[in-house]
Amino acid sequence: MKTALDSNIISAIFGLEPPSAALIGLLGRLRLEGALVICGAVYAEIHAIPRMNPALLSEFLSDTGIAIEAQTSLEDWRLTGSVFAQYAVRRRKNGDGAAKRLLADFIIGTHAASHCDRLLTLDPQRYKQGFPALTLLEI
Repeated sequence: MKTALDSNIISAIFGLEPPSAALIGLLGRLRLEGALVICGAVYAEIHAIPRMNPALLSEFLSDTGIAIEAQTSLEDWRLTGSVFAQYAVRRRKNGDGAAKRLLADFIIGTHAASHCDRLLTLDPQRYKQGFPALTLLEI
């Protein structure tokens, strides 16, 4: 069972936000069930976590057994574009204006939907509409 992690999971752990202790325990249990992975977009986003540096990030990923899946196929980019376009149409139709620049979330969703069994996120609503078949784990 392969579990993709959203950026907000790692950010919560490093920020010692309230769910961090539960998240650390959950990551340990999920690792026993299979691989823990992040896509390139998550890897890029977590560099912005306060006090993050390359050595600390490398150590964290190694200690937790989280692998980076940085390769993105043209098929993945097509799916990302399609789901993002559907989102933009929904926003305009609902009178919410132009699409916001949340492309990283669509890349994360595509990666999880196409290459993993599930996605662990603190923001499941962000993925439910665009990726309805994706199994979402939330804390």
